[in-house]
Amino acid sequence: MSSMKPIHLYSHATGPNPWKVAIILEELGVPYETEFLDFGVLKQEPFVNYNPNGRVPAITDPNNKDITLFESGAIIDYLIDTYDKENKLSYAESPQKYLEKSWEHFQMSGQGPYYGQFAWFSLFHSEKNITSAIDRYANEIKRVLGVIDAHLSKTGNEYLVGNKISYADLMFIPWNAFAPGMVKDFDWKTQYPKCYEWNQKMMERPAVKSVMAAKAKASGK
Repeated sequence: MSSMKPIHLYSHATGPNPWKVAIILEELGVPYETEFLDFGVLKQEPFVNYNPNGRVPAITDPNNKDITLFESGAIIDYLIDTYDKENKLSYAESPQKYLEKSWEHFQMSGQGPYYGQFAWFSLFHSEKNITSAIDRYANEIKRVLGVIDAHLSKTGNEYLVGNKISYADLMFIPWNAFAPGMVKDFDWKTQYPKCYEWNQKMMERPAVKSVMAAKAKASGK
């Protein structure tokens, strides 16, 4: 892919969703450049021309008529369809092809929103110590991890779909990198050992390490 022009990734230093896209790009060896934007400019032009909803991530791909896409799941679907021709991170055949999509959508509908609300009420909400909301979303974090743990325990597989890592597995990393550790009186490793082992195995991948190091640098941590 050395002749490719870099994909332009619109991102935020700490927001987890753009880093899902960065991990997939890194894993596939697709060149990309990152533009970090503050939350305050996302609802304004020119960014709303890239995402009418005013949120990151978004991408522009100069290798494909400057196509511009938003929403992390749609972007990852595009990257897999366009740049994973050897199925490094995906399956080509049914049922695995559709099973990984099930887990992709579980990440977007289950993990992301609940983890995000936990982070909001724990860190950013103007009224502090709303324990009912924090407890609700902390319990949802545990539930999501429990779903994955039960699935891995039942199947005996290393990953969500068989023993091959897929984009669906990798999409869980950025939110899992911080939210479970914020939940009080919760030992992920002890309570959900299969899920914890699955996550730790992914965290050791060179591409994941590279992206998470870039995230730490961008966020000043």
